[in-house]
Amino acid sequence: MKRNNITNHYGHFPPAYEAVEPLDLEEFLMTQLRSEDSALMQELGDFPDDDLKVEQVEKECRTIRHSVPEDGVELDPHVSGCVESYTQPWLVNILPCACSCSSSIYSTDLFLFALPHPHRRPHPLFLPQVKSPTLAGLSDDSSRTLTSSDFDLRGLTPDQRVEGLTAFSSHEELDRFNQEARQGNRHPELFALYPPLDEEDAVEIRPIPDCPKEHTGERILVRCQAIKFEIDIEPIFATMALYDLKEKKKISENFYCDLNSEQFKNFLKPHTPHMDHSTLARSAIFSITYPSPDIFLVMKIDKVLQQGEISDCADPYVNLRESDSAKNKDKLDKLRAQAEAFCHRLGRYRMPFAWAAINVMEVISTAALDVTDSDSLKGGEGDRLSDEDLLKYLADIKKTPQRRIKTIPGCIKLDMSPVHDTPMGCLSTELIPLIPVAEKNIRPIKEVLEFPSNEVYVPHNIYRNLIYVYPQRLNFVNRLTSARNITIKIQFMSGEDPSCSLPVIFGKSSGPEFLHEVCTPVTYHNKSPDFYEEVKLVLPARLTDRHHLLFTFYHISCQQKQNQSASCETLIGYSWLPILNSDRLQTGQFCLPIVLERLPLNYSLHTPEVQVPPVKWMESHKGLFNLEVQAVSSVHTQDNHLQRFFTLCHALEGGATFPVRVREEKIPENKLEHELKLSIISLSSSSLEPLVLFLYRVLDKLFTLIMQPMVIAGQTANLAQIAFESVVSIVNSLHSSQELVRDQQGRNSLLATYLYWVFRLPDPPRDVQSAGAAPEGRYSTMGRATAATVGNMLLQSRVRSSSNPDIPAPSTSAEDAEVRNILAAKVLVSLSQAATRWECHTEYCWIHTILYSVNSSSSYSEHFNNSRAELLKSYIQKLPNLLLFFFFFFFLQQFHEELALQMVVSTGVCRENAYKYAWFFFELLVKSMAQHVSQLDKHNVPRRSRFSDRFKDDITTIVSVVTAEIGTILVKQQKELEQAEKVNISLAFFLYDLMSLMDRGFVFQLVKNYCNQMSAKGVAMPTLISMRLEFLRILCSHEHYLNLSLFFSSPASAPASPCPSISSQSSGSCSFQEQQRILALFELSPEFKQQHYLTGLLLTELSAALDMESEGGKVQRKAINAIFSLLCSHDLDHRCIKTDVRAKVAALYLPLVGIIIDSTNYLDFTGNDTRFHSIKSTFIYIAPLLDDLENVPPINQSVAMAIAGNPFNTLGRNVLVSMHGKSIATLPADTSRHLLVCFLWVMKNADRSLIQRWTVDMPPSQLNKLLELLTICVSCFEYRVMSTQALQKSQQAKLQLEEALLRGMGARGEMMKRLPLRLVSSPSFKILSRENLRWRKDLTQWRQTNDRQDKTKAELDQEALISGNLATETNLIVLDLLETIVQAVPMADCKDSVVGGVLKVLLHSLTCNQSTTFLTHTFSTLRALVVKFGDLLFEEEAEQCADLCQKVLQYCSSPVDDNRSQACATLYLIMRYSYSNNFSRVKMQVTMSLASLVGKSSDFQEEYLRRSLRTILAYAEEDTEMQSTQLPSQVDELLRNLNSILSDTVKMREFQEDPEMLMDLMYRIAKGYQTSPDLRLTWLQNMAEKHNDRKCYTESAMCLVHAAALVAEYLSMLEDHKYLPIGSVTFQNISSNVLEESAVSDDILSPDEDGVCSGRYFTENGLVGLLEQAAELFSNGGLYEAVNEVYKIIIPILEARRDFRKLASTHDKLQRAFDNIIQRGPKRMFGTYFRVGFYGAKFGDLDEREFIYKEPGITHLPEISHRLENFYCQCFGEDTLVMIKDSTPVDRRQLNPNKAYIQVTFVEPYFDDYEMKDRLTNFEKNFNLRRFMYTTPFTKSGRPRGELNEQFKRKTILTTMHAFPYVKTRINVIQKEEFDLTPIEVAIEDMQKKTRELAVATHREQPDAKMLQMLLQGSVGATVNQGPLEVAQVFLNEIPADPKLFRHHNKLRLCFKEFIMRCGEAVEKNKHLITSDQKEYQQELKKNYNRLRESLRPMLERKIPELYKPIIRPRDSFKRLSFRRAQEENS
Repeated sequence: MKRNNITNHYGHFPPAYEAVEPLDLEEFLMTQLRSEDSALMQELGDFPDDDLKVEQVEKECRTIRHSVPEDGVELDPHVSGCVESYTQPWLVNILPCACSCSSSIYSTDLFLFALPHPHRRPHPLFLPQVKSPTLAGLSDDSSRTLTSSDFDLRGLTPDQRVEGLTAFSSHEELDRFNQEARQGNRHPELFALYPPLDEEDAVEIRPIPDCPKEHTGERILVRCQAIKFEIDIEPIFATMALYDLKEKKKISENFYCDLNSEQFKNFLKPHTPHMDHSTLARSAIFSITYPSPDIFLVMKIDKVLQQGEISDCADPYVNLRESDSAKNKDKLDKLRAQAEAFCHRLGRYRMPFAWAAINVMEVISTAALDVTDSDSLKGGEGDRLSDEDLLKYLADIKKTPQRRIKTIPGCIKLDMSPVHDTPMGCLSTELIPLIPVAEKNIRPIKEVLEFPSNEVYVPHNIYRNLIYVYPQRLNFVNRLTSARNITIKIQFMSGEDPSCSLPVIFGKSSGPEFLHEVCTPVTYHNKSPDFYEEVKLVLPARLTDRHHLLFTFYHISCQQKQNQSASCETLIGYSWLPILNSDRLQTGQFCLPIVLERLPLNYSLHTPEVQVPPVKWMESHKGLFNLEVQAVSSVHTQDNHLQRFFTLCHALEGGATFPVRVREEKIPENKLEHELKLSIISLSSSSLEPLVLFLYRVLDKLFTLIMQPMVIAGQTANLAQIAFESVVSIVNSLHSSQELVRDQQGRNSLLATYLYWVFRLPDPPRDVQSAGAAPEGRYSTMGRATAATVGNMLLQSRVRSSSNPDIPAPSTSAEDAEVRNILAAKVLVSLSQAATRWECHTEYCWIHTILYSVNSSSSYSEHFNNSRAELLKSYIQKLPNLLLFFFFFFFLQQFHEELALQMVVSTGVCRENAYKYAWFFFELLVKSMAQHVSQLDKHNVPRRSRFSDRFKDDITTIVSVVTAEIGTILVKQQKELEQAEKVNISLAFFLYDLMSLMDRGFVFQLVKNYCNQMSAKGVAMPTLISMRLEFLRILCSHEHYLNLSLFFSSPASAPASPCPSISSQSSGSCSFQEQQRILALFELSPEFKQQHYLTGLLLTELSAALDMESEGGKVQRKAINAIFSLLCSHDLDHRCIKTDVRAKVAALYLPLVGIIIDSTNYLDFTGNDTRFHSIKSTFIYIAPLLDDLENVPPINQSVAMAIAGNPFNTLGRNVLVSMHGKSIATLPADTSRHLLVCFLWVMKNADRSLIQRWTVDMPPSQLNKLLELLTICVSCFEYRVMSTQALQKSQQAKLQLEEALLRGMGARGEMMKRLPLRLVSSPSFKILSRENLRWRKDLTQWRQTNDRQDKTKAELDQEALISGNLATETNLIVLDLLETIVQAVPMADCKDSVVGGVLKVLLHSLTCNQSTTFLTHTFSTLRALVVKFGDLLFEEEAEQCADLCQKVLQYCSSPVDDNRSQACATLYLIMRYSYSNNFSRVKMQVTMSLASLVGKSSDFQEEYLRRSLRTILAYAEEDTEMQSTQLPSQVDELLRNLNSILSDTVKMREFQEDPEMLMDLMYRIAKGYQTSPDLRLTWLQNMAEKHNDRKCYTESAMCLVHAAALVAEYLSMLEDHKYLPIGSVTFQNISSNVLEESAVSDDILSPDEDGVCSGRYFTENGLVGLLEQAAELFSNGGLYEAVNEVYKIIIPILEARRDFRKLASTHDKLQRAFDNIIQRGPKRMFGTYFRVGFYGAKFGDLDEREFIYKEPGITHLPEISHRLENFYCQCFGEDTLVMIKDSTPVDRRQLNPNKAYIQVTFVEPYFDDYEMKDRLTNFEKNFNLRRFMYTTPFTKSGRPRGELNEQFKRKTILTTMHAFPYVKTRINVIQKEEFDLTPIEVAIEDMQKKTRELAVATHREQPDAKMLQMLLQGSVGATVNQGPLEVAQVFLNEIPADPKLFRHHNKLRLCFKEFIMRCGEAVEKNKHLITSDQKEYQQELKKNYNRLRESLRPMLERKIPELYKPIIRPRDSFKRLSFRRAQEENS
């Protein structure tokens, strides 16, 4: 199936991307549904009746009863509307058949693992101690035999054998047995084991808004435990409240309590008639919405009024102590007596005494429970008692805590704690008991009402109607009377008579609950007192103009005078405040005048500001009394706009008489419409807080206006449009507010809450309600009414379409029966006419039937089985309901139509905002439609007929407009992408909901229109796919998505084959059409897209997403996550438990399989496995045919090879990626993994016969792709050891996500919360089962790795088990599929390639970490393959067979008994079935496999392998059928050879920590196999891998070059081709060492002998593969020149094959190599070399042996010394090993024989002069090295260093046995030469070196100024010790006396001449390199240079005359002159 490539960026889409025409679903369900399909549909819920149902949910009430107004009062419409809305149940849309998915997420049936590898490595703590290695016999010429066996196999006990290994009668029986074993104990749900996705893409989770509830902030419980003073003489009273210092505001009401003893309470008994229980509280719950460090709890303390100032009353408390009772007893008794007297007389009056303040936040933050002690209470000052004064005090105290305030010693004990759950015995602020109610009569706890410091945006939802009165200040200063002790009596009056005082004032502590009056505390002798009293009143629900607050002012006489009456009160005057002003509650600040005499008549009808003539006012009617009134009311709006709107609405509803009074205006009826429109428009101008508080009522009213046509003054008012615009405006302002919260989908939380919980269709007018159709009945049962009543209703009600007010009003009905009958007939006629327009409705059919039965003689009995008379009778009986239905349909049920119409016809800003916040109107439509449908359901109206065509047209228009809006934003306003996404999601949810309400075929048409309209918009492809994906993901999350996709019509099994037996005949006899039909099931065909509409669309998006590139693969991830999420929901859905249902569901996703197979090249399975990261360094060779990434079948057994049994091809693409240096994977690893688990889920659940038919009919190229995909699955789901280091996620975010999941509206959300967790118990592993753990991942078995870092071991073990279960299950699914493919092999045309491909996948699965369960089944499958296709495997699949042997042998050494047992059985079966014709080859492969295994595995355990060998021997001995053959003896011989190879491993184990010694041993073993090329090759490759592990790439490459030379030797014996290398000689240019591979001649070994040179590498492909790997490794090691030499051998072979593709690739690699030489040539760091000598008997044969060690570039001497010292200290002990620090020759006689000595010396490559002519480049000076030199300084006196004239130097030259680089990193030294240099020769060498360095630094292309200056400093610097000047002075100052030194003297002089010249060049060069700040430095250098030159001049000009004389006198006239002399004479 060729994929469409979508690479263009805009607008051009493949034809397949257009959405196809959907099926008419309703038609299909009615006409084509089979009974079995119907049964399947019912499995998934009550489909097709999947309506959104409307249910009432009772309000959760915090109190034992709703807060409601007092009984028996007639309420005005507004209040009754509020009360009703606060108490009626919520109305919620739910899916009644929403079924939950199965919560059997985590079965505990967990598998046993061999973790993490078949060869477990013991923990380092338990490793055996390293013994001292015995190094005897490790010399290169050792001739010790390697095949001697150190163990006797027969002495071992064999493992348990697999039963019935050969006991099966037929292949079918074997297959059946294996399948039954595989299917046992399997996990039904794959996704239950898979880690959950990160849910950022989970757009289908629509959060359910929180249920509206009363607002509370952070709650604090304050318990008052003690208030104590030094003396206890009188009752005291406490008042607590919270103050916010920052906001300068009181933020709670008062809480009153007292802790007085019974004695003191008795003092007050005359004034306290009784004590109500609610007033006994000593604890209060305060609420703080905006916590702040500036919040104080202030406690004010009052006492009973008495004579004296506050300070006077406080003196006893300051000066006296109760503890000094003896001294103060009389005083205290006197004080108590006085107090008692005052209590009796003045007990009802209080006076202020003291106060204390506590910073709440400090207490709460320091401890959860805290007892606060206050040592001192602040005394009050009589003239500073207001809240303003208090806040100033607090501010001063906070600034200067030491500020001196008069204090009273005392102690307050409070217990403060945060409140989480409401304690028992609480009372609400209205004193209604809260739940939970106390069982016994305990002391109550009061909730204190908060006055939040800032706005709180929470709509009212309980009835609360309180006011707080705060008297503030009174000014009697100018009054001449003696009024000084002033109190105010406050009353709430319903009239002017004293008896009209209402008991609505809340009492204080220890008294009545409600009072008629209350008095303010008295400040002694103060004419202008400040008050701090708070009077709390509950307002009557119905207020009249007569209601008012009455204030009476008294002077209180503290001391009773003799001539005075008994009363202590003296009346001063009155004032009052009407509670209503123009029907509006009066609140705010007031300054009232005071009446001196009796109050005038009807005073309450006007305010005191109005001056009434006969009344006498204090100070001429001047305002003297300041007070404040605050309301906390959920019925009084306190906002002008809202008040006006509500008032006019109620007037419109007939609840008022005209003219209507609004504030100061009077509005007549004819102006009502205009004023109402103005009030609607001005709603959005309301302040945000009151608008939010009354939001629900406002919206309800507006929706009523939209729906109800209104008749005003006889004219129909069209208010729908303006009301709709107001709704849009409010929605916009709420979304625009920064103060309000939004959910993750951008929905305003208040509006979402309203829609979900509150909204209900507007109620009918009251005359309709009174006719018997209660609104409640709409959602439970229809109200019944008589026909006459309904007729009256219909004709009386002023019903209009509010969008079309021109419909005339029907006339008023008459009262008599005759007229009523006529009217009823008219109604029927009009109904009939309506029915012709609305034929869709069943009710209208009834109307037709009635009319027809009245006027016609025909009978309808055939339809109704009833006589005409009975029929008529029945319909007439139904008439009342029919008429009622008609009324409801045309009146109530039109809201959705009106709303849709308004959306369609809206314009301008209204339209823009309506579509911007379309989610609100969509959800509003859905909820109103659901209520409409819930009515229609009672009349059995079919789904198609529920909604009118006009409404459907409007919906189509709306969807089209919204889609266009999305497209416009995406094309023109890229910045608004987020907005487009939100609108897109809301549109998707709208259609999601419509599928539960409307004709689903119609909804599918809308989906089609959306898809095509989006495609046509020219949106960028990634954005378009992303949008459509989110849209479809939401639709597919529908509860009935499977039924909507007609999953039951998908083929669950293969169609009956026309062939007689599918297993016995070739599929060729089946019809071609049938074959194509099967293949088509796995393709995304137009038929599929039409039949399975939503699935087809989603898969189309996935296919398109996979075919395009997007930034970071975001679109692909989104598409794959959508499919993943969908399949996960099916897998965990308890409705899909049955196998046949699962098969049908899986069949729905068969095209997904085709898409995934085609996307194999995009998958990345390397991300999670470190083994794949280092793929470049694994030796996998991909033959030339695989180089074309696009067109080659991914699995081709003839071209892919691997060492150590790596499945040559499974990683093929990655190897190619590494070779090409580019990546073709476009999907990240985790996304690939999600896609693959979807593939595996389909394969697990799809019908087996269908899959088998598919694989039989599949083209070979597709089958290869399928097999490659299975290989990738194995790699991807390999078990990985859990990492404890993981990213830590926010626990809070996770909980929020889980909450969203549990409460989401999508199918998953509904499913998640239903069923408890179903845990499958397992005998092998038990986990405590808990209920309801589905999505609490921190409690369930699966725990995401990324959740926390601090996991316990138990949790990590749990994770490992679940992860292991996933690995096992996924791999078993792959195994099932492989078995399915294999069992279809007899039907396939190319059985050999099929079997080979399957075997490759199986072998690859064995290379991965697997569980024992899986391995058991895999070995069973392998054995079945060997039994059924043994000949084919051993003949055609030789390379595969070698891999098979290797893998099986590897598991033979497993420490896990079961694994070993299975592997032994398999290996024996391989031997048994290969015995007849291929046994010699199998023997060789097993032997090579063991050699390879031994060489590679560092943790290889030979004892287990020996036991396995013994087990195989037992199989051979017990196999009775084969006893007559040679098989047992042949097996015995083979096992003995294997046992002998094992012996070498023991020695290798000892040197595991010494890599050089280990390589020596492996080299010796390889050399021992000189006559066995296959095994030598294996060991060379083992060495290569060891080097590679240590990153010694060059040595690794050399091993492969040697291996290639070995192959070339044997190829040259077999084939004579000019293009092939002539044996190892051809490789000399790469390394001179390679010639050792030619040691074997053809008379010793014949390569064509069976089993010899039969490995995959002894071919041209193998040779090229080895060389290519060598080239890659040379490149990794930086030896690019060697890459060229390697390719010189490869290129002729490729040219001979005409493989131009491979040649192009090769030359590309060569170009890269040459580019690297050019760019990095001089910068490359090659190896560093050291001479290492071993001395001492402890070293055995290494004693007195010297080696050259090659170490990585820039390795320092201390590094290698430290490494060797560490290792040998472990071997011999620290006391035994001595490191020799210098490089002088070691004198053996001076060494301690009991110690071991190591000498390490740095050496450099050494070349003779003639060699240097050929070694020009840096590479040539570091390649093919055999000679090395080191120098040792010495003096004649024996010291290493001395003066210049006595400093000698010894040069030592070492020659090695082989040239570096070699197959080892250390080589024996075989020759040593030494020569000494005299002091002057040392000086010459030093000066030559300095001169060279200067010349190089000066003439570089890009000179390095710092390097140049450093060299100059060392050359011309003035203070250089032993510098050039000193050298010249020592050796050149005088001509030497010894003539032998003349030439040295002259040579040194010439060196100095060149040196001083180079210095001059360098100084000049530096002049051009310096910066401006280095000029002085340059001058200094120049000066030093001149000084040096002048100092050297005389010495350099002095010549030795003897050098210029002829050395030999001439015998004839010919003179032999020196060159210089001859020049002079010629001149």
